Amino acid sequence: MIKVAVNGYGTIGKRVADAVAAQPDMEIIGVSKTKPGAEAFVAKERGYPLYIADITKKESFEKAGIQVAGSVSDMIQKADIIVDATPGGVGEGNKALYEKYGKKAIWQGGEDHEVAGFSFNSSCNYAEAIGKQFARVVSCNTTGLCRIINLIDTAFGVKKVRATMVRRGGDPGDVKRGPIDAIVLNPVTIPSHHGPDVQSILPNINIVTSAMIVPTTLMHMHFLNMELKNPATKEQVIELIKAHSRLGLIEKSTGIISTAELKEYACDLLRPRGDLWENGIFKDSISVLEGTDLYLFQAIHQEADVVVETVDCIRAMAGSVKTASESIAITNKAVGLTAIR
Repeated sequence: MIKVAVNGYGTIGKRVADAVAAQPDMEIIGVSKTKPGAEAFVAKERGYPLYIADITKKESFEKAGIQVAGSVSDMIQKADIIVDATPGGVGEGNKALYEKYGKKAIWQGGEDHEVAGFSFNSSCNYAEAIGKQFARVVSCNTTGLCRIINLIDTAFGVKKVRATMVRRGGDPGDVKRGPIDAIVLNPVTIPSHHGPDVQSILPNINIVTSAMIVPTTLMHMHFLNMELKNPATKEQVIELIKAHSRLGLIEKSTGIISTAELKEYACDLLRPRGDLWENGIFKDSISVLEGTDLYLFQAIHQEADVVVETVDCIRAMAGSVKTASESIAITNKAVGLTAIR
């Protein structure tokens, strides 16, 4: 069993912990929080040993009825691999601690590529992650882009990509973020960081991205245009998407034309937390003009799609499963991911 610690039990960390706990070859040996709160109580209910960064705060946890197993340093020493799900910018500071104890570590997309020197996506570069000490699972948007771009590039070749991200303003539980009544260019300049981030996984892809933030919490929406090197048909693209276990295809017959309806659909399917681990590609949006201009809309659940990628990254770094297809199948089965069709 691969012993996994989750440093940072928040939006992503709690989902990673549950996904890891569901795997047949992994176990959670601990999670961390900086202060008592709802998520600390959830960790207690889940039975995850709770560790804290500042051991002097142990009394405040125990007064709240939450047992503390020890310090984050104690947790790290017990783990084979640490998933660092601390807020963006914090994780980089934890690297020295992982190095001190000679541990493998995975960061999330809120950190720069340089923190690990290697960025990961299950569908694109699983084999390169085998045996690595450090890796970074790219952001939710980059994960979604890499999945579909790599698929199309492998089949037809991609000459260039132009993509616009309409991004959620904050997660559903985040009461401190906005905007409330605005569409915010994020950034004003073009390209946004998403294109270079894709190139950290797919260096040969010519991609320019732009992004804006809107007053919603549920998901991101992408508008993609890919110019292909070789002709394709809409039907061929659809069949490729259907064959990919982490690309969902939203049929017209569902009546779903928004992120809100898609999130509700995931909830009605009894997905944990209503999570959509796969890209939500709107079938009717898929168009191929003049044989080589591919267009589509896809919805990306910012809280979820990186979770299954992180599980695969753990397995690759541990060297226990040598192929992406095998790991993806194990992960998907364990969490119950059957791509929407």
